[in-house]
Amino acid sequence: MRLDALDQRIIALLQEDARSSYAEIGEKVALSAPAVKRRVDRLRSSGVIRGYTALIDPGAVGWTTEAFVELFCTGRTSPQQIRAAAKRHPAVVGAYTVSGEADALVHLRAMDMAGLEEALEKLRAEPFVTSTRSMIVLSRLVETLAPRMLTDSGAAVTPPPPPA
Repeated sequence: MRLDALDQRIIALLQEDARSSYAEIGEKVALSAPAVKRRVDRLRSSGVIRGYTALIDPGAVGWTTEAFVELFCTGRTSPQQIRAAAKRHPAVVGAYTVSGEADALVHLRAMDMAGLEEALEKLRAEPFVTSTRSMIVLSRLVETLAPRMLTDSGAAVTPPPPPA
């Protein structure tokens, strides 16, 4: 699906605040609320917008310890095997196949160091894992779900200021 400039601006506004009404978005992109709804519906049906979610501060709910763990796996481990294993472990909040020495990178969150150690031991017990290398997160500096919407030239889409 090809995104035009209006689609990109709508996506950027939804990334800023997915609870904005179609009318509020329409005011910022010079479209009517029904026109914005049609575009958002099209973006959803084509899979560009996959859903909406609440962003929770992990520390506020007690998940104060996190790590990134490189997994080194046996030679014939598939991404599907890694995905299935990652889904079995509640402390896993992200898992990725990667280039480089490691086969995968896993993001773990736990309530404390003991919880992180327990999660790591369970992950290491997977039959295809030969070794791991862990990096404990000291502080989160930047965290977003997705990069800001970019124009074709690579510049960030900046919604126009609201009408005066």
